Amino acid sequence: MLNRNQAPLLQQVRHINFVAPESHPITPTVNLFHMAEVPDETCRIDFYFDAGKMRGDAGIAGFVNGLLLSGTPSLSSVEIHESIDSLGGFYDAGVALENAVVSMYCLREYAVQLFDIVLTSIRDVSFDEKEVTEFIAEKRQKWTINMEKVSFLAQREFQRSILSSDERYANITEASDFDEVTSDDLREFHKRHYSKGLTKVVIVGNLPAAAIEHFVQSSKELACEKEHPFARNFQNRLGTFVYEKEGAMQTAIRVGRILFNKNHTDYLDFLILQTILGDYFGSRLMSNIREDKGYTYGIGTMLAEIRESGYFMIATEVRKDVRDATLQEIRFECERLQNELIGEEELDLVQNYMRGQLLKSADGPFAMTDLFLSAELHGQGLEFYNRALESIYTINAERIQQLAKKYLRWEDMTVVACG
Repeated sequence: MLNRNQAPLLQQVRHINFVAPESHPITPTVNLFHMAEVPDETCRIDFYFDAGKMRGDAGIAGFVNGLLLSGTPSLSSVEIHESIDSLGGFYDAGVALENAVVSMYCLREYAVQLFDIVLTSIRDVSFDEKEVTEFIAEKRQKWTINMEKVSFLAQREFQRSILSSDERYANITEASDFDEVTSDDLREFHKRHYSKGLTKVVIVGNLPAAAIEHFVQSSKELACEKEHPFARNFQNRLGTFVYEKEGAMQTAIRVGRILFNKNHTDYLDFLILQTILGDYFGSRLMSNIREDKGYTYGIGTMLAEIRESGYFMIATEVRKDVRDATLQEIRFECERLQNELIGEEELDLVQNYMRGQLLKSADGPFAMTDLFLSAELHGQGLEFYNRALESIYTINAERIQQLAKKYLRWEDMTVVACG
């Protein structure tokens, strides 16, 4: 009988039994991944295209992605959206540096119908002049509003500086891009990066084999015929770059450098280092700059990945009068990790936090599929995350100090401040 006066034993997780999606080849180089282990009626459909921002002139990738459901020769934008709404579907689309994603969330009984609606709309989009004009005007207005935000300005300038060695990646949208784009430009980008740009399809839902086979066959005509190369060996622009904005009450700060992605031998251990520095609420940067100094509501770190590289970034917004003091404290915390060994209690806290976060990120079929996709992008499998668990268990203070000396040197950083 269970003794409720005695707390259960705590057991640390050393291994996660992941469930990987099944792979179905669409072509020899393009796959459909199907996660069938879904206990309810929900479904998600993702189309990945080789249509990221670096594939075209500034702005055009976002313009095309936003107009994919703007109408075909036989259906208007309103009719397409009404068809989706009538089946309870929710459409979403977005563009990253190296790819574009179109997603549909729905109930599984309508998955095939919605798949066909979205695929046909993408394939046959006509870029009607009226739709294009209205969409560009809306995007221009949002861009104009964003250009008043110091966080937006800082991120723009940081991207330009951190990826400065390749202009395709460093390219950012300017006001002139809204005036110069034409419907013919949009059609040409669509032809090159959507009509034959599908790189993978992801299905999360308990769907029958016949539905999956239908998806495979229907996707063939858009499948990418050859993989286009991605840039590597980036060099960030070193130094501190301050951009004044009249009337701004705050200054947005970005500090970072080019690093690596999941394929680098230091990746897993560096994740632990950057968590200590700024990737949880009790981190060094939060404790110093928020809790002790009161300069900001929040400050954090991240390790962003692209196909052949990655970069480290620290981000915050502070009062204008404490900009220099904040940068001084960020530098102090980076150097403290280089000069002092982390204490056993703090390291144990971070290790427990990271174990919990990894378990949380693997909770359920949708989350586990996202983990798989993150690893698959770099040629890894789900076992990568068990290696991450092992890294969390085995890391020690000396290893953290070694990584800090190697990767947190202030002279290697790009520092951007806007405000």
